[in-house]
Amino acid sequence: QVQVVESGGGLVQPGGSLRLSCAASGSIFSINVMAWYRQAPGNERELVARVSRIGITNYADSVKGRFAISRDNAKNTVYLQMNSLKPDDTAVYYCNSFPSSAVWGQGTQVTVSS
Repeated sequence: QVQVVESGGGLVQPGGSLRLSCAASGSIFSINVMAWYRQAPGNERELVARVSRIGITNYADSVKGRFAISRDNAKNTVYLQMNSLKPDDTAVYYCNSFPSSAVWGQGTQVTVSS
């Protein structure tokens, strides 16, 4: 089972940018689709972005045009470039396969605030 560690979160002003990284303990090449999810306080965990083994991407409407997901299979790492951040983007961000597994990492906190 692949284990992941998310990093790169932090406090940023509206309109700012962050780049999240998801480092996997094992090869992600065999996982067809990797994804970023997020969970805001009081909300359900939601799917943010997906990327296939060959780099095909899919985004939630709320982040389309602002976020970019990518993966480096050789480095076993998935990235999420987040631009034009909004307060509503505030959440804990997690990476996992899509569909998700039953085990989640600790995530990385993203806070967008003035």
